[in-house]
Amino acid sequence: TVDLNDYDPEAFYTAVVTDDVEHFAHSKNNFQGLYALLDRYKGKRLSAVKGQVTGPVSAGLQILDQNGKAAIYDEAYGEIIRRNLNMQAKWQARKLREISDRPIIFLDEPSLTLIGTPFASISQRQVVEWTDEVLDGVDAIKAMHCCGNTDWPLLLSTSIDMLSFDAYNYAHTVSLFPREVSAFLGRGGSIAWGLVPNMEDQIAKETVGTLLQRFEKYMDMLYRKGMDLDLILERSLITPQCGLGGLDEANAERVLELLTGTVEAIRQRYHLGGMA
Repeated sequence: TVDLNDYDPEAFYTAVVTDDVEHFAHSKNNFQGLYALLDRYKGKRLSAVKGQVTGPVSAGLQILDQNGKAAIYDEAYGEIIRRNLNMQAKWQARKLREISDRPIIFLDEPSLTLIGTPFASISQRQVVEWTDEVLDGVDAIKAMHCCGNTDWPLLLSTSIDMLSFDAYNYAHTVSLFPREVSAFLGRGGSIAWGLVPNMEDQIAKETVGTLLQRFEKYMDMLYRKGMDLDLILERSLITPQCGLGGLDEANAERVLELLTGTVEAIRQRYHLGGMA
């Protein structure tokens, strides 16, 4: 909950107008994971590295004013949220470039599952405009992650370069839109398939073999709808279905083992090379 009554945005907007990215830097105490990553790979060049900020819809719905109203519905404060996220994304991309020439900045948008329901009075136009506003000028591959079912064509119509989603549960919903997915891939977009589960009961029952079978099923669904299988494979990444922060160390390691094993199995199955 925030009190907007006495908030003076002058310093904030001065930093935005002058593109003072360092004004929006996170301290080591608040961003320990990022700084540990930078320290670990200092002096090295990774082929790619991922960063993440909360997306404008999810952030705007989570932040409430003192009357319990989501800040996203306040025009002035909604803009402040979006500008702040944009500058945070720019700062994070700059930091990640210390260890990679290919940073990927994800917008985490779980609340996009609410679009089109009574729980979020937000238009499709606003989703597109706000997403593009937050990603504007970010020197990175621009990605979005949604861990539930949503309006996939809407997301694909934004300026993102990569769509990340929970393929373990929702691959069939994305396959309903072959034309939009094909157009997205055709303009250079990529799909990050959240193929490896992050729930303990599901982790325990899956193997590299069963996950490979799932991926083959997904590819077959898209191929049967007329999509270019070679293009899909060329533009695909394999990831966990969502974050691993809720798992203990043993299960998190198991997810990563399944991930690396499944990626190698997919490469062999489809005669693919490594990451460019």
